[in-house]
Amino acid sequence: MQAAIAAMAAHTILAASHSSHPLLSAFPNPSPTTTPLGLSSAFHGVSLKLPQRHHNLSLTAVASKPLTVVAAAKKAVAVLKGTSNVEGVVTLTQDDAGPTTVNVRVTGLTPGPHGFHLHEYGDTTNGCISTGPHFNPNGMTHGAPEDEVRHAGDLGNIVANADGVAEATIVDNQIPLSGPNTVIGRAFVVHELEDDLGKGGHELSLSTGNAGGRLACGVVGLTPV
Repeated sequence: MQAAIAAMAAHTILAASHSSHPLLSAFPNPSPTTTPLGLSSAFHGVSLKLPQRHHNLSLTAVASKPLTVVAAAKKAVAVLKGTSNVEGVVTLTQDDAGPTTVNVRVTGLTPGPHGFHLHEYGDTTNGCISTGPHFNPNGMTHGAPEDEVRHAGDLGNIVANADGVAEATIVDNQIPLSGPNTVIGRAFVVHELEDDLGKGGHELSLSTGNAGGRLACGVVGLTPV
Protein backbone atom coordinates (compact mmCIF):
# COMPACT_ATOMS: atom_id res chain seq x y z
CA MET A 1 0.00 0.00 0.00
CA GLN A 2 2.86 2.42 0.88
CA ALA A 3 4.54 1.67 -2.45
CA ALA A 4 1.36 2.58 -4.32
CA ILE A 5 1.03 5.90 -2.47
CA ALA A 6 4.67 6.73 -3.22
CA ALA A 7 4.10 6.06 -6.91
CA MET A 8 1.12 8.42 -6.98
CA ALA A 9 3.15 11.14 -5.28
CA ALA A 10 5.98 10.78 -7.76
CA HIS A 11 3.57 11.05 -10.66
CA THR A 12 2.13 14.26 -9.20
CA ILE A 13 5.59 15.83 -8.73
CA LEU A 14 6.59 15.02 -12.30
CA ALA A 15 3.41 16.57 -13.66
CA ALA A 16 3.89 19.78 -11.65
CA SER A 17 7.52 20.30 -12.67
CA HIS A 18 7.13 19.34 -16.30
CA SER A 19 7.51 22.84 -17.79
CA SER A 20 10.29 24.14 -15.55
CA HIS A 21 12.66 21.21 -15.37
CA PRO A 22 15.42 21.47 -17.99
CA LEU A 23 15.22 17.83 -18.88
CA LEU A 24 11.51 18.06 -19.56
CA SER A 25 11.39 21.43 -21.36
CA ALA A 26 12.09 19.80 -24.68
CA PHE A 27 8.69 18.29 -24.64
CA PRO A 28 5.72 20.66 -25.17
CA ASN A 29 2.85 20.57 -22.80
CA PRO A 30 0.09 18.50 -24.22
CA SER A 31 -3.22 20.15 -24.81
CA PRO A 32 -6.13 18.96 -22.74
CA THR A 33 -7.58 17.20 -25.74
CA THR A 34 -4.44 15.89 -27.49
CA THR A 35 -1.60 13.62 -26.53
CA PRO A 36 1.81 13.91 -28.26
CA LEU A 37 2.58 11.00 -30.53
CA GLY A 38 4.76 8.48 -28.82
CA LEU A 39 4.16 9.80 -25.32
CA SER A 40 1.98 8.01 -22.84
CA SER A 41 1.90 7.72 -19.11
CA ALA A 42 3.23 4.53 -17.67
CA PHE A 43 1.08 5.03 -14.64
CA HIS A 44 -2.53 3.96 -15.08
CA GLY A 45 -3.72 3.50 -11.54
CA VAL A 46 -2.98 1.57 -8.44
CA SER A 47 -2.97 -2.22 -8.46
CA LEU A 48 -3.31 -3.77 -5.08
CA LYS A 49 -2.50 -7.39 -4.47
CA LEU A 50 -3.75 -8.62 -1.17
CA PRO A 51 -1.93 -11.58 0.31
CA GLN A 52 -3.75 -14.84 -0.25
CA ARG A 53 -4.32 -17.10 2.65
CA HIS A 54 -4.31 -20.76 1.87
CA HIS A 55 -6.25 -23.08 4.10
CA ASN A 56 -4.95 -26.59 3.79
CA LEU A 57 -7.42 -29.23 4.87
CA SER A 58 -5.97 -32.57 5.83
CA LEU A 59 -8.31 -35.54 5.91
CA THR A 60 -7.15 -38.65 7.65
CA ALA A 61 -8.94 -41.88 6.88
CA VAL A 62 -9.63 -44.01 9.91
CA ALA A 63 -9.86 -47.70 9.15
CA SER A 64 -12.78 -49.51 10.72
CA LYS A 65 -11.88 -52.22 13.17
CA PRO A 66 -13.42 -55.64 13.15
CA LEU A 67 -15.95 -56.43 15.84
CA THR A 68 -14.30 -58.05 18.87
CA VAL A 69 -16.15 -59.45 21.86
CA VAL A 70 -14.29 -58.30 24.98
CA ALA A 71 -16.76 -58.66 27.85
CA ALA A 72 -15.34 -60.34 30.98
CA ALA A 73 -18.17 -62.88 31.16
CA LYS A 74 -19.57 -64.19 27.89
CA LYS A 75 -22.39 -66.50 26.92
CA ALA A 76 -23.52 -68.02 23.64
CA VAL A 77 -26.14 -70.45 22.38
CA ALA A 78 -26.79 -72.72 19.41
CA VAL A 79 -30.12 -74.34 18.54
CA LEU A 80 -29.62 -77.66 16.75
CA LYS A 81 -32.02 -78.74 14.03
CA GLY A 82 -31.87 -81.02 11.01
CA THR A 83 -33.94 -83.02 8.56
CA SER A 84 -34.63 -85.77 11.13
CA ASN A 85 -36.31 -85.66 14.53
CA VAL A 86 -32.98 -84.82 16.18
CA GLU A 87 -32.87 -81.43 17.85
CA GLY A 88 -31.19 -79.78 20.79
CA VAL A 89 -29.71 -76.76 22.49
CA VAL A 90 -26.06 -75.99 23.23
CA THR A 91 -25.09 -73.23 25.67
CA LEU A 92 -21.56 -71.91 26.14
CA THR A 93 -20.16 -69.75 28.93
CA GLN A 94 -16.71 -68.31 29.49
CA ASP A 95 -15.28 -66.14 32.26
CA ASP A 96 -12.44 -63.81 31.26
CA ALA A 97 -9.82 -65.80 29.32
CA GLY A 98 -10.60 -69.09 31.05
CA PRO A 99 -11.90 -72.30 29.46
CA THR A 100 -15.31 -72.48 27.83
CA THR A 101 -18.02 -74.61 29.41
CA VAL A 102 -20.37 -76.27 26.93
CA ASN A 103 -23.71 -77.67 28.09
CA VAL A 104 -25.41 -79.94 25.57
CA ARG A 105 -28.88 -81.45 25.44
CA VAL A 106 -29.98 -83.31 22.32
CA THR A 107 -33.13 -85.40 21.81
CA GLY A 108 -34.31 -87.80 19.11
CA LEU A 109 -31.06 -89.77 18.89
CA THR A 110 -30.59 -93.50 18.67
CA PRO A 111 -29.18 -94.81 21.96
CA GLY A 112 -25.39 -94.78 22.18
CA PRO A 113 -22.50 -92.42 21.35
CA HIS A 114 -22.64 -89.77 18.65
CA GLY A 115 -19.85 -87.58 17.37
CA PHE A 116 -20.18 -83.96 18.45
CA HIS A 117 -18.06 -81.29 16.79
CA LEU A 118 -17.71 -77.58 16.16
CA HIS A 119 -17.55 -76.95 12.42
CA GLU A 120 -15.85 -74.05 10.68
CA TYR A 121 -18.78 -72.18 9.10
CA GLY A 122 -22.07 -70.92 10.41
CA ASP A 123 -23.61 -71.59 7.01
CA THR A 124 -26.71 -73.77 6.87
CA THR A 125 -27.97 -72.71 3.43
CA ASN A 126 -27.53 -76.29 2.24
CA GLY A 127 -28.37 -77.90 5.54
CA CYS A 128 -25.65 -79.11 7.88
CA ILE A 129 -23.38 -80.09 4.99
CA SER A 130 -22.55 -76.43 4.27
CA THR A 131 -21.05 -75.90 7.74
CA GLY A 132 -17.80 -77.18 6.27
CA PRO A 133 -15.11 -79.24 8.01
CA HIS A 134 -14.25 -79.31 11.70
CA PHE A 135 -12.99 -75.97 13.06
CA ASN A 136 -9.22 -76.39 12.76
CA PRO A 137 -7.30 -73.09 12.99
CA ASN A 138 -4.03 -74.84 13.90
CA GLY A 139 -3.95 -77.24 10.95
CA MET A 140 -3.95 -80.43 13.02
CA THR A 141 -5.33 -83.89 12.33
CA HIS A 142 -8.46 -85.21 14.04
CA GLY A 143 -8.23 -86.48 17.60
CA ALA A 144 -9.85 -86.71 21.01
CA PRO A 145 -10.61 -83.60 23.11
CA GLU A 146 -7.81 -84.47 25.52
CA ASP A 147 -5.21 -85.05 22.77
CA GLU A 148 -2.49 -82.52 22.07
CA VAL A 149 -2.93 -83.10 18.34
CA ARG A 150 -6.59 -82.45 17.52
CA HIS A 151 -8.91 -80.05 15.76
CA ALA A 152 -10.12 -77.21 17.97
CA GLY A 153 -13.62 -78.41 17.09
CA ASP A 154 -13.04 -82.00 18.20
CA LEU A 155 -15.34 -82.37 21.21
CA GLY A 156 -15.63 -86.16 21.26
CA ASN A 157 -18.94 -87.95 21.68
CA ILE A 158 -22.20 -87.35 23.44
CA VAL A 159 -24.08 -90.46 24.62
CA ALA A 160 -27.81 -90.86 24.20
CA ASN A 161 -29.77 -92.92 26.72
CA ALA A 162 -32.56 -95.38 25.99
CA ASP A 163 -34.94 -92.48 25.43
CA GLY A 164 -32.68 -90.96 22.80
CA VAL A 165 -31.65 -88.05 25.03
CA ALA A 166 -28.00 -87.04 25.33
CA GLU A 167 -26.86 -84.60 27.99
CA ALA A 168 -23.26 -83.58 28.51
CA THR A 169 -21.03 -80.89 29.97
CA ILE A 170 -17.75 -80.23 28.19
CA VAL A 171 -14.99 -77.92 29.41
CA ASP A 172 -12.48 -76.98 26.72
CA ASN A 173 -9.66 -74.45 26.20
CA GLN A 174 -9.71 -74.32 22.39
CA ILE A 175 -13.18 -72.91 21.74
CA PRO A 176 -13.15 -69.34 23.18
CA LEU A 177 -16.03 -66.91 22.81
CA SER A 178 -13.74 -64.03 21.86
CA GLY A 179 -10.43 -63.38 20.12
CA PRO A 180 -9.15 -64.49 16.70
CA ASN A 181 -10.32 -68.11 17.19
CA THR A 182 -13.76 -67.26 18.52
CA VAL A 183 -16.47 -69.84 17.96
CA ILE A 184 -19.12 -67.15 17.47
CA GLY A 185 -20.63 -67.55 14.00
CA ARG A 186 -19.52 -71.17 13.62
CA ALA A 187 -21.74 -74.24 13.97
CA PHE A 188 -22.13 -77.29 16.20
CA VAL A 189 -22.98 -80.58 14.51
CA VAL A 190 -24.19 -83.85 16.04
CA HIS A 191 -23.35 -86.91 13.94
CA GLU A 192 -25.00 -90.19 13.12
CA LEU A 193 -22.21 -92.47 14.42
CA GLU A 194 -19.62 -92.65 17.15
CA ASP A 195 -16.45 -90.60 16.66
CA ASP A 196 -13.44 -92.95 16.69
CA LEU A 197 -11.29 -90.00 17.91
CA GLY A 198 -8.78 -90.47 15.10
CA LYS A 199 -7.77 -93.94 16.25
CA GLY A 200 -10.07 -96.21 14.24
CA GLY A 201 -7.75 -96.83 11.31
CA HIS A 202 -10.44 -95.81 8.82
CA GLU A 203 -9.52 -93.58 5.91
CA LEU A 204 -11.68 -90.85 7.48
CA SER A 205 -10.39 -91.32 11.03
CA LEU A 206 -7.87 -88.48 10.85
CA SER A 207 -10.30 -86.02 9.25
CA THR A 208 -13.78 -86.69 10.66
CA GLY A 209 -13.36 -89.56 13.12
CA ASN A 210 -15.56 -91.57 10.73
CA ALA A 211 -18.60 -90.22 12.60
CA GLY A 212 -21.00 -90.60 9.69
CA GLY A 213 -23.75 -88.25 8.53
CA ARG A 214 -24.82 -84.96 10.07
CA LEU A 215 -28.10 -85.28 11.94
CA ALA A 216 -28.54 -81.74 13.27
CA CYS A 217 -26.62 -78.48 13.48
CA GLY A 218 -26.90 -74.96 14.83
CA VAL A 219 -25.01 -71.66 14.49
CA VAL A 220 -23.38 -70.22 17.61
CA GLY A 221 -24.60 -66.74 18.56
CA LEU A 222 -24.07 -64.43 21.52
CA THR A 223 -26.79 -64.23 24.16
CA PRO A 224 -27.17 -62.01 27.27
CA VAL A 225 -25.19 -63.19 30.29
